[in-house]
Amino acid sequence: MESVLLTPWAAGDFWLLERKNETAMTRYLGGPETAAKLLDRQRRYEALSAREPAAGRMFRVVLEATGESVGSVGFWEREWQGEPVYESGWGVLPEFQGRGLAVAAVTEVLAYARTHGTRDTVHAFPGTDHAASNAVCRRAGFECLGEVAFEYPPGVPHPSFDWRYRLQPVTPAPPTPPR
Repeated sequence: MESVLLTPWAAGDFWLLERKNETAMTRYLGGPETAAKLLDRQRRYEALSAREPAAGRMFRVVLEATGESVGSVGFWEREWQGEPVYESGWGVLPEFQGRGLAVAAVTEVLAYARTHGTRDTVHAFPGTDHAASNAVCRRAGFECLGEVAFEYPPGVPHPSFDWRYRLQPVTPAPPTPPR
Protein backbone atom coordinates (compact mmCIF):
# COMPACT_ATOMS: atom_id res chain seq x y z
CA MET A 1 0.00 0.00 0.00
CA GLU A 2 1.28 3.47 -0.85
CA SER A 3 2.06 5.77 2.06
CA VAL A 4 0.14 8.98 2.55
CA LEU A 5 0.66 12.07 4.67
CA LEU A 6 -2.15 14.07 6.24
CA THR A 7 -1.83 17.86 6.00
CA PRO A 8 -4.27 20.00 8.04
CA TRP A 9 -6.83 21.72 5.81
CA ALA A 10 -5.83 25.27 4.86
CA ALA A 11 -7.05 28.27 2.87
CA GLY A 12 -5.22 27.09 -0.25
CA ASP A 13 -7.12 23.79 -0.35
CA PHE A 14 -10.34 25.16 -1.86
CA TRP A 15 -9.37 23.77 -5.27
CA LEU A 16 -9.62 20.28 -3.77
CA LEU A 17 -13.18 20.96 -2.59
CA GLU A 18 -14.02 22.05 -6.14
CA ARG A 19 -12.56 18.81 -7.54
CA LYS A 20 -14.41 16.75 -4.95
CA ASN A 21 -17.64 18.54 -5.97
CA GLU A 22 -17.58 17.00 -9.45
CA THR A 23 -20.44 14.65 -10.33
CA ALA A 24 -18.23 11.53 -10.19
CA MET A 25 -17.24 12.40 -6.62
CA THR A 26 -20.71 13.32 -5.34
CA ARG A 27 -22.72 10.48 -6.87
CA TYR A 28 -23.32 8.87 -3.45
CA LEU A 29 -23.58 12.17 -1.58
CA GLY A 30 -26.63 13.75 -3.15
CA GLY A 31 -24.86 15.46 -6.07
CA PRO A 32 -22.71 18.57 -6.41
CA GLU A 33 -23.13 21.45 -3.95
CA THR A 34 -23.66 25.09 -4.86
CA ALA A 35 -20.74 27.53 -4.86
CA ALA A 36 -22.09 29.10 -1.64
CA LYS A 37 -22.20 25.71 0.10
CA LEU A 38 -18.66 24.96 -1.02
CA LEU A 39 -17.43 28.27 0.42
CA ASP A 40 -19.22 27.47 3.68
CA ARG A 41 -17.64 24.00 3.74
CA GLN A 42 -14.20 25.55 3.18
CA ARG A 43 -14.76 27.88 6.16
CA ARG A 44 -15.90 24.97 8.35
CA TYR A 45 -12.90 22.83 7.37
CA GLU A 46 -10.47 25.66 8.10
CA ALA A 47 -12.18 26.39 11.44
CA LEU A 48 -12.12 22.71 12.43
CA SER A 49 -8.41 22.49 11.71
CA ALA A 50 -7.80 25.61 13.84
CA ARG A 51 -9.52 24.15 16.92
CA GLU A 52 -7.97 21.88 19.54
CA PRO A 53 -7.07 18.47 18.05
CA ALA A 54 -9.68 16.59 20.11
CA ALA A 55 -12.46 18.50 18.28
CA GLY A 56 -11.49 16.74 15.05
CA ARG A 57 -9.62 17.69 11.92
CA MET A 58 -9.93 17.84 8.18
CA PHE A 59 -6.84 16.87 6.23
CA ARG A 60 -5.62 17.01 2.68
CA VAL A 61 -4.29 13.56 1.73
CA VAL A 62 -0.86 13.72 0.10
CA LEU A 63 1.11 10.90 -1.56
CA GLU A 64 4.31 10.60 0.43
CA ALA A 65 6.38 9.53 -2.59
CA THR A 66 5.38 12.39 -4.93
CA GLY A 67 3.78 15.13 -2.83
CA GLU A 68 0.62 15.01 -4.97
CA SER A 69 -2.67 15.87 -3.26
CA VAL A 70 -5.05 12.96 -3.83
CA GLY A 71 -8.08 13.69 -1.63
CA SER A 72 -9.27 14.50 1.85
CA VAL A 73 -10.08 12.73 5.10
CA GLY A 74 -11.34 13.95 8.44
CA PHE A 75 -13.17 13.34 11.65
CA TRP A 76 -15.43 15.56 13.75
CA GLU A 77 -17.53 15.48 16.89
CA ARG A 78 -21.18 14.45 16.81
CA GLU A 79 -23.84 12.78 18.91
CA TRP A 80 -25.02 9.40 17.65
CA GLN A 81 -27.78 7.43 19.36
CA GLY A 82 -27.29 9.47 22.54
CA GLU A 83 -23.51 8.97 22.68
CA PRO A 84 -20.66 11.42 22.01
CA VAL A 85 -18.71 9.94 19.09
CA TYR A 86 -16.63 11.04 16.14
CA GLU A 87 -17.80 10.76 12.56
CA SER A 88 -15.34 10.27 9.72
CA GLY A 89 -15.51 10.95 6.02
CA TRP A 90 -13.12 10.82 3.08
CA GLY A 91 -12.80 11.16 -0.66
CA VAL A 92 -10.05 10.26 -3.11
CA LEU A 93 -9.96 11.91 -6.53
CA PRO A 94 -10.99 9.59 -9.39
CA GLU A 95 -7.55 9.38 -10.99
CA PHE A 96 -6.11 8.04 -7.72
CA GLN A 97 -8.86 5.57 -6.81
CA GLY A 98 -8.32 1.81 -6.68
CA ARG A 99 -4.85 2.05 -5.15
CA GLY A 100 -5.70 1.65 -1.46
CA LEU A 101 -5.19 5.35 -0.75
CA ALA A 102 -8.53 5.81 1.01
CA VAL A 103 -7.72 2.92 3.36
CA ALA A 104 -4.27 4.40 4.02
CA ALA A 105 -5.78 7.84 4.72
CA VAL A 106 -8.53 6.48 6.99
CA THR A 107 -5.97 4.39 8.88
CA GLU A 108 -3.86 7.52 9.44
CA VAL A 109 -6.83 9.60 10.58
CA LEU A 110 -7.88 6.86 13.02
CA ALA A 111 -4.36 6.86 14.50
CA TYR A 112 -4.56 10.65 14.83
CA ALA A 113 -7.96 10.41 16.54
CA ARG A 114 -6.67 7.70 18.88
CA THR A 115 -3.74 9.93 19.91
CA HIS A 116 -5.55 13.27 20.13
CA GLY A 117 -9.21 12.41 20.59
CA THR A 118 -11.34 12.19 23.70
CA ARG A 119 -14.17 10.01 22.39
CA ASP A 120 -14.20 6.23 22.36
CA THR A 121 -15.44 5.53 18.85
CA VAL A 122 -15.43 6.77 15.28
CA HIS A 123 -18.42 6.07 13.04
CA ALA A 124 -18.74 6.21 9.26
CA PHE A 125 -22.03 6.12 7.38
CA PRO A 126 -21.49 5.18 3.73
CA GLY A 127 -24.60 4.54 1.69
CA THR A 128 -25.66 0.92 1.36
CA ASP A 129 -25.16 1.37 -2.40
CA HIS A 130 -21.55 2.62 -2.08
CA ALA A 131 -19.51 -0.58 -2.29
CA ALA A 132 -16.12 1.18 -2.38
CA SER A 133 -16.64 3.18 0.83
CA ASN A 134 -18.05 0.17 2.62
CA ALA A 135 -14.94 -1.77 1.56
CA VAL A 136 -12.73 1.03 2.94
CA CYS A 137 -14.49 0.71 6.30
CA ARG A 138 -14.02 -3.06 6.33
CA ARG A 139 -10.34 -2.88 5.33
CA ALA A 140 -9.61 -0.10 7.86
CA GLY A 141 -10.92 -2.26 10.71
CA PHE A 142 -14.39 -0.83 11.32
CA GLU A 143 -17.19 -3.11 12.54
CA CYS A 144 -20.50 -2.96 10.65
CA LEU A 145 -23.38 -2.44 13.07
CA GLY A 146 -26.03 -2.75 10.37
CA GLU A 147 -28.22 -0.56 8.22
CA VAL A 148 -29.46 2.76 9.62
CA ALA A 149 -31.65 5.64 8.53
CA PHE A 150 -29.13 8.42 7.99
CA GLU A 151 -29.67 11.84 6.47
CA TYR A 152 -27.17 13.19 3.98
CA PRO A 153 -27.35 15.86 3.01
CA PRO A 154 -29.31 16.90 6.12
CA GLY A 155 -33.02 16.41 5.55
CA VAL A 156 -32.50 13.80 2.81
CA PRO A 157 -32.90 10.19 4.02
CA HIS A 158 -30.18 7.93 2.66
CA PRO A 159 -30.02 4.20 3.53
CA SER A 160 -26.57 3.75 5.06
CA PHE A 161 -24.49 1.34 7.04
CA ASP A 162 -23.26 2.32 10.49
CA TRP A 163 -19.60 1.35 10.75
CA ARG A 164 -17.89 1.72 14.15
CA TYR A 165 -14.20 1.80 14.99
CA ARG A 166 -13.18 1.62 18.64
CA LEU A 167 -10.37 4.04 19.47
CA GLN A 168 -10.07 2.66 22.99
CA PRO A 169 -10.28 -1.04 23.75
CA VAL A 170 -13.37 -2.16 25.58
CA THR A 171 -12.51 -3.08 29.14
CA PRO A 172 -14.61 -6.02 30.32
CA ALA A 173 -16.44 -5.57 33.60
CA PRO A 174 -14.81 -7.40 36.50
CA PRO A 175 -16.47 -10.72 37.33
CA THR A 176 -19.16 -10.63 39.96
CA PRO A 177 -18.02 -12.51 43.06
CA PRO A 178 -20.15 -15.54 43.97
CA ARG A 179 -22.61 -15.11 46.83
